[in-house]
Amino acid sequence: MGKFVIEGGARLNGEVIASGNKNAALPLLASCLLTDQPLTLHNVPRIRDVFTLIALLEELGVSVSWLGENTVRLHAAQVRSTRLDPKLCREIRASILLAGPMLARRGEIRLPPPGGDVIGRRRLDTHFLALSALGAHISVNGEFHLHTPQLIGQDVMLDEASVTATENAIMAAVLARGKTILRNAASEPHVQDLCHCLNRMGAHIENIGSNTLVIHGRESLHGAEFTIGADNIEVTSFIVVGALCGGPSGIWIRNAAPQHLGMTRIMLGRLGIRFEVHGEDIFVPGHQRLVVTPEFDGAIPKIDDMPWPGFPADAMSLAIVAATQAEGSVLIHEKMFESRLYFVDKLIGMGARIVLCDPHRCVVQGPSKLRGSEVSSPDIRAGVALVIAALCAEGVSTIGNIGQIDRGYEAFDAKLRALGARVERCVDA
Repeated sequence: MGKFVIEGGARLNGEVIASGNKNAALPLLASCLLTDQPLTLHNVPRIRDVFTLIALLEELGVSVSWLGENTVRLHAAQVRSTRLDPKLCREIRASILLAGPMLARRGEIRLPPPGGDVIGRRRLDTHFLALSALGAHISVNGEFHLHTPQLIGQDVMLDEASVTATENAIMAAVLARGKTILRNAASEPHVQDLCHCLNRMGAHIENIGSNTLVIHGRESLHGAEFTIGADNIEVTSFIVVGALCGGPSGIWIRNAAPQHLGMTRIMLGRLGIRFEVHGEDIFVPGHQRLVVTPEFDGAIPKIDDMPWPGFPADAMSLAIVAATQAEGSVLIHEKMFESRLYFVDKLIGMGARIVLCDPHRCVVQGPSKLRGSEVSSPDIRAGVALVIAALCAEGVSTIGNIGQIDRGYEAFDAKLRALGARVERCVDA
C-alpha cells in the first residue's frame, strides 16, 4: 500500500483547495440507482472509497463516465444484478449504502458483510430496522438478503442517529408509497447534501437539516446535476496543520464551507487554536502558541464528540494530536467507537504524554516534544493524525499502510508538499 516518509519541522505556508466531502460523495453515488436517467456529480473526491463504490455500481450495471478531474456522470438505465461483489464489499463500509436504493429500484439486494475502518463495532441493526419498518424482509445466511414487494412509507424512529442508516432510509423512502416521517435522523452536512440532491432529482423531502425528516414518496425520480460541498473533516485537518506547523504567512483553505465549522471552532478553541473566516475561505495564522483554556472553575476541559451539530467523531483523532502540542491538560472523550483511541499508543511512542483511561477516554498533557518514528496507519482519521504528528516531530517518520489515508483524503501528501511540507510517497517493494 506504500508509505509516507516525513521529515518534521518545516514551517508551512500557502493555500489548499478543500476537496469534496467523502461522506457526501458515497451516498450521492449510490443515489444514481434511484433513476434510469443520468446523474452528474461535481466536486467528487478522487479517493479509494469513491473508486471502490463506483466499481460496485458498475458491477450492478451502472454506466460511469468521468467528464473531468472531479466530475462523474452515472447512468443506471438498467440494473442487471442484485448481488454485490464480496471482495469489493470487504474494502468499503459504504457498500451498505446500496441497500436502500436497490430495494427502492429492484426490490432486492444480496449484501455481503461490509468492511471499512477497524475502529470498534459498527452496528448494522439501525439500517435493517429502518428498512424493515418500510417493508423490507431480511434474512442472514453468510450474506444479508433484503427483499420487498413494495416499500411503504411509515413513521420510523431510528434507534440511534446513524448517518449511513439515515441515508439508507432516505433513499428507500423517496420511492416508497406514501409519506415517511424519519425521526432521530442524522443531520450532518453530507446528509443535507444527499437530501438536496434527491430533491433536485424530483424527491420531496422536508425539514432538511433537522432530526425529523418528512419524505413524500414519488413514483419515480429523474436525472440531475449536483455539486458536492467541502469535506469538513479535511478542512479541520488543515486547520490543525496550520495551527501546529504554520509559518509566517499562514495557511489559506479555499472553498471551505465555514458554516459547518461552528462546533469545530469551539472545541479546537479549547486548545487555543484560532482561525479566521473570509467568505467561503478560512485563514489559519501561523506561529500559534496553543494554551488549553480551563473550565471557569479551573477544572480540566473536555473535548467530546456528539451527533451533529456536535463535534464530529471523525475529528477526534485530530483533536488528540493537536492537544499534544498545547500547554495544559485536556480530557478527550470519544463516545462512539471503542477502538478509535488505541492509536494513541503510537503517539506515546513518539513522545506524547497521554494517559489512556479506558477505550473511550484519554487525558493529554502538553506540550510534548515529538520525535520521528515508524508507525502504521490503523484507519483513515488516525492515519492523518499520525501524519500531522510527524510534521511536528523532530527527525524523520515513516507512516505505513497509507492506503487507509488514500481511502478518504484526495492527494493529501501533494497538498502538504504544496504548503512546503517534506513528505515523500514511497511504494512498497
